[in-house]
Amino acid sequence: MPKKSRVKRPRSPLWARLSLTFGVVLALLGGGTAVAATVAIGQATKAVPKSNLLGAAQGTAKRKHAEVKGAKNILLVGLDTRPSWTASEPSRSDSIILLHIPADHSTAFLISFPRDSYVSIPAYNNGAVPYAGGKNKINSAFAFGSRGLTGDAAEQHGFELLALTIKKLSGITPDAAAIVDFSGFTQVLQVLGKVCMYVDEDVTSIHVGHKKDGTQAVPYTTDAAGLHPRKVPGVTANFYKTGNHCFTPTEALDYARQRDLLSKGDSDYGRQRHQQQLLKAILEQTVKAGLNSPTKLPKLLSAIGKAMKVDDGGIALEDWAFALKGINPADLVTLKTNNGTFHSESVPGIGSVETLDDNTRKMLAAAKTDTLATYVTENPTSIAAS
Repeated sequence: MPKKSRVKRPRSPLWARLSLTFGVVLALLGGGTAVAATVAIGQATKAVPKSNLLGAAQGTAKRKHAEVKGAKNILLVGLDTRPSWTASEPSRSDSIILLHIPADHSTAFLISFPRDSYVSIPAYNNGAVPYAGGKNKINSAFAFGSRGLTGDAAEQHGFELLALTIKKLSGITPDAAAIVDFSGFTQVLQVLGKVCMYVDEDVTSIHVGHKKDGTQAVPYTTDAAGLHPRKVPGVTANFYKTGNHCFTPTEALDYARQRDLLSKGDSDYGRQRHQQQLLKAILEQTVKAGLNSPTKLPKLLSAIGKAMKVDDGGIALEDWAFALKGINPADLVTLKTNNGTFHSESVPGIGSVETLDDNTRKMLAAAKTDTLATYVTENPTSIAAS
């Protein structure tokens, strides 16, 4: 059964693929041996591609060797970009997470933004297709920023507009950023082999199942918007029953994608919670089975390097690692926006959107002023189940 949280120092993955980027930085010195950490940091900084993702959202920070002091906010974005992605098919951010690290660097907080959050997106010109600005779902910001572009340019401009949107919403200027895509993260899980965690509700997959002969097949079809699943005859869906599970890579990623057929009926908030839980489990598995393994470590770092792209905010990754060495993956505190309940409304031309409540805005304000620990103490129900 999951452990109970303690108010003074609550314990509790974004999509799991999401924050393995900076998450592995936490894990390198937070749980591995000194030898493994020293070797891993050197290899990781070479393996991870660097990119200017934040652009104007951060300003003119200079790249230099530096000591990491004070509170930090890191923006983590997961994409479900497919190999067929073209300039005419812009990608939307699949997961958006703010990783807040307080000034004492004793722990870290994860805040997941509902992908349908109704927000103001600022005007933006990516040099190909300008966006005039306006209110829309938060995951549209990446798409508007990347329109007419492909490859690295699409990722950089899409991320920049999303970061500017987060800044406009919360007043938070991200100190660093990371972007991870679905296909690359699969390799990370394959190196780990499995990930074990507690499943807090029955989950039926609409994406992965099998026929009577055992061949894999899609168990449900959906409409053009990916909604209203309809059962495919003759295909049994993957089913993840409440309790302890050790997932294969395919099962882990499938489990964390689900939002339609959850037994608690909590849809996006259930998926948000499961992604956070899976992230934590993966980070713990990385420490246990990866960082201290001379055979797995090189493969793990190589897979991570292929799966992600980092904007270090002007601070070298090895400096981030040493600054965050006191944070163990088990100490990550996962938080719920809107207290895990729906605040939806229908907007003409956009459809169903999620509005952020006053408590969520207070949570973001606390991240900006580095008072999240106080906020959590005063609002213990904001902690997501671990």
